Amino acid sequence: MKYSQRAQAISPFLAMAFSEKAARLEAQGKHVVKLNIGEPDFGAPPDVLKAMEQLAGSAPLPYTSALGLPELRGAIAGFYKTKHQIEIDPKRVVVTAGASAALLLLSAAFVDEGDKVIMADPCYPCNRQFIKSFGGNVQLVPTQANSRFQLNNDLLERYWQTDTQGVMLATPSNPTGTAVAIDELAAMCDFARKKGAWRIVDEIYLNLHHGASNSQPASVLSVDDQALVINSFSKYFGMTGWRLGWCIVPEEAVEVIERLAQNYYICPSTLAQKAALQCFTADSLAVCEARRASLVSRKKLVLAGLQKCGLDVPVVPDGAFYVYMDVTSTGLRAMEFCEQVLQQVHVSLTPSNDFSEQTDKQFVRLSFASAESELKEGLDRLNKFMQGLNG
Repeated sequence: MKYSQRAQAISPFLAMAFSEKAARLEAQGKHVVKLNIGEPDFGAPPDVLKAMEQLAGSAPLPYTSALGLPELRGAIAGFYKTKHQIEIDPKRVVVTAGASAALLLLSAAFVDEGDKVIMADPCYPCNRQFIKSFGGNVQLVPTQANSRFQLNNDLLERYWQTDTQGVMLATPSNPTGTAVAIDELAAMCDFARKKGAWRIVDEIYLNLHHGASNSQPASVLSVDDQALVINSFSKYFGMTGWRLGWCIVPEEAVEVIERLAQNYYICPSTLAQKAALQCFTADSLAVCEARRASLVSRKKLVLAGLQKCGLDVPVVPDGAFYVYMDVTSTGLRAMEFCEQVLQQVHVSLTPSNDFSEQTDKQFVRLSFASAESELKEGLDRLNKFMQGLNG
C-alpha cells in the first residue's frame, strides 16, 4: 500500500506516545503520574454537564449550519465583550470541531503551495503540521529565554523574507506557558499587515492567565481587528473531549470558511454546541474563574518542587498550565530523561523534541493541569529520581 508523501512526513506526537507508554505501565498495575498531557482535571462546568444529560435523551439532533449554532456564535461574541471589552459581530464567529478544525479551515483558506509561514521555535507541533499539509514552508525562528521563548518584532523583522506570506503566533504558548505582551503583539501584527501577510493567533490559553497582574488578558483583536483568531472550549472550560472550538475571521472570509467547513466536516457536534451554551452562564463563568485561580497555587507548587529537585525553569510561565524546564544539568538528553523518569519512577513527561528543532535535546515540558495530589506525588518521585541520578 502506497501512502502519500504528506502522511509519511508527519512526525509522531510524543506527548501522546508517552501516554501510550504510561497506559502500558498502568495495565501492569503501576500508578503513573501523568504530567505529559495538557488536559485539565476539572472537566466541564456543572451547568454544561446537566445540559448534556438533558439533551442526550431529547429529540433528534440535526445538523447545524457549518458555521455553528447562531445562538452559540452570539454567546461567544458576547464573551469577548464582557471578558475582553471587544465588540465582535457574531457573523464573524465560526464554531468548529475543536480548535484543530479551526486551524484546518484557516490553513486551507490562506496557505498555498510554497507559501512561507513564520513560527516561533519552540511551538505546538500540530500547528506546524497543518501548515505543511497544505504545502506551506514553515520557517521556525529560534527563540531564547530572554524573549520568553516567544517571537518579538525584532525577530520578526530579522527573519522576514520577501516570500513570507503569514505569521502564526500563540499567546500564551504551548509548551512554555509564556504570553506575548500586548504592545509587542500589536507591533508584530502591524509589521505583518503592512507586508500584506495574514496573522493567525492561537489564543486557546488566553483566559488561563496567571501572571503578576490580575487584570483580564488582552486579545489580539484589541489591536488587530483583522487577525485570524483560534480558540477552544477545551482549556478554560475544561472540555477537551467535547471537540469544540471556534475561530474569528474578517467578515469577508466567512463565506470561504463556510464552504470549507461544509466539505470538510459538515458541522460541529450539535449535542456539544447546545450544551456549550451553558458555558456562558454566570455560574459556569464563576466556576471557570475559580479553576483558573487554582492554577496559581499549582504553579507555585511545581516551581518550588522543581527547584528542590535541582531542575531549572529559565522562564516562569504566566499562562496555560505548562512549565518548560531545562534538564541539561542531568547529563541526559530530553528524550532520555523522559524515558528514564517514566520507567524508573513512573512519571510521564514530554520531551521538547515535540516542540523544538533547536532545543530538542535540552528541555522537557511538565503539565500542571493535574490535581495537586498528583502533582505532589509526581514531584516527590522526580526528586527521588534526581537524588538517584546525583548519587
